[in-house]
Amino acid sequence: MYDIIVVGGGHAGCEAAIASQKMGLNTILITGNLNMVGSMPCNPSIGGPAKGVVVREIDALGGYMGKNADKCQIQTKMLNSSKGPAVWALRFQIDKLLYTKEMLKYLKSLDNLTLKEGIVEGLLTKDKTIYGVTLNDGEIIEGKAVILTTGTYLNSRVLRGHNAKIEGPDGQKTSFGISQALRDLGFTIQRLKTGTPPRIKASTIDFSQASIEYGDEKTWKYSFDKGYDSILNVRKECYLTYTNQDIHKLILDNLDASAMYGGVIEGVGPRYCPSIETKIVRFADKERHQIFYEPESLELDQEYIQGFSTSMPEDIQDKMIRLLPGLKDCEVIRYAYAIEYDAIDPLELWPTLETKLVNNLFTAGQINGTSGYEEAAGQGIIAGINAGLKVRGMKPIVLSRDEAYIGVMIDDLVTKGTDEPYRLLTSRAEYRLLLRHDNADQRLRKYGIYAGTISNEQALRLDRKFKAINKLKEDYNNIKIRLDIINSFLDSESQVGESMSLSSLIKRPAIGTELILKMLEKSNINVEIDYDDKDEIFEAVEIQLKYDGYIKKALNQADKMKNFDSKEIPDNIDYDDVDNIALEAREKLKKVRPRTIGQASRISGVNPADISVLVVYIERLRRESNGI
Repeated sequence: MYDIIVVGGGHAGCEAAIASQKMGLNTILITGNLNMVGSMPCNPSIGGPAKGVVVREIDALGGYMGKNADKCQIQTKMLNSSKGPAVWALRFQIDKLLYTKEMLKYLKSLDNLTLKEGIVEGLLTKDKTIYGVTLNDGEIIEGKAVILTTGTYLNSRVLRGHNAKIEGPDGQKTSFGISQALRDLGFTIQRLKTGTPPRIKASTIDFSQASIEYGDEKTWKYSFDKGYDSILNVRKECYLTYTNQDIHKLILDNLDASAMYGGVIEGVGPRYCPSIETKIVRFADKERHQIFYEPESLELDQEYIQGFSTSMPEDIQDKMIRLLPGLKDCEVIRYAYAIEYDAIDPLELWPTLETKLVNNLFTAGQINGTSGYEEAAGQGIIAGINAGLKVRGMKPIVLSRDEAYIGVMIDDLVTKGTDEPYRLLTSRAEYRLLLRHDNADQRLRKYGIYAGTISNEQALRLDRKFKAINKLKEDYNNIKIRLDIINSFLDSESQVGESMSLSSLIKRPAIGTELILKMLEKSNINVEIDYDDKDEIFEAVEIQLKYDGYIKKALNQADKMKNFDSKEIPDNIDYDDVDNIALEAREKLKKVRPRTIGQASRISGVNPADISVLVVYIERLRRESNGI
């Protein structure tokens, strides 16, 4: 018997398996094709707004996505760098073939992890507790906990126009048995849809008709640990172009031919990553839409047409493609398609990602209604950790909304639910300034230490980082720069009237770390930093000092909400006994079964008046149980 069974080898499954085996648990990962582990069937990139921070959070918890991305990147870019640090986000172009190869290589190197090719068709349960799975060849595999990370492979079908084909992404096998097994156990199954754009032979594209999009000169990294650098050392560029009115007219004239508008698709598509036909219908006033040509791998003569996802039939697609700048004489390698698949209602999950209906059954990734590699991997590592902690009899990890974007995502899913593929956005987080890309290790590594997914060496490195940051902040407070030296680096509008400390200077809009270092050099002052990545320490101190007031305000707001999140709701509460709450609130509370007053307050349809009544009722129960 295994401790942990992970079903599915996508980004969620890989992180779940890596986490549980790091905890010393005997783990098996079962997937249909081991050569597809960590595959990237859609865009060849990792990161972006909010998503890039999630990758760093995964790394802080002991995951592998960021490390593998660092090794396989062919372009790095810090998005929104001209804005405040609350919205900074890394985005990497990835060699997707290398990414899968390196992921499989890493998985094979791990102790406590068995890799098995197979299709899971059944779930074995007794007394509302799972104890194993059955494969389509009849083999039974038993385990103490099971994590389903089935992605878009549950009862999936690929659609182009009115043509539907029963298969998963990239022509892989789909699974039918798991959906039925979940229905039999009482789960609500919903139908969702996503899609992917066409792939074009790169050597047949006239790139001169598009504008080049360069990556940053600096090579950024996701991992906080040393030793994970690009093994390619090659930079590939992307290209930007736009749709035109001829494309728009062609799409509008043939809307009925698309799977989306022709009544073929049953599932609900992603609002924030719509098909090109949906963009043109929804934003009829826009004359053009951005399209990017992105390289998929150094081994492939192939470009990904970002922003041109469609479910049109191939003949219409072919005409659409050739109307894009530079693609008139191109060779199409694969036409775009939509894919629809089964998912559960995430309201049927606890914040630990364990299901409410079946003990020791966890789910992560697109089966929970999300979209995106990063969202899947973030759930995967939490499911892997919490399944492991459950097997060990330890308290689970639940990340709060002020601690992690992963916490925001999971709270949204299990509290509000979703009826469309959920995408993580910076606007979903109330405490964006706390959830920065630079401090993910400082926020979350303690949980990895607790769970056992972070090594002693990594913990000591974090301790050195904390000490280096605090030492540099002390230096910034103690070191003063002469007036003449300061003004020699500033324009006439930014001049100061007196000597100032570095901590005061860094708070000024016109001054950043680069100028501080020049002032120190001219002052013949040397600042010692006992840490191998000095840039990381300077960046952390600049952000902490420059935005000190805003950070303190956000922390105060988060502390107030924590008072609500610390007030637990009894597991056995009967909401039918709570008088004077609205009918909608009663039904929502019974369905979600929130664990804290804070979570209850975030449920759509539960109003402040309902929360007040609930607090009074719980206090009365407490007093009665204590004989007061």
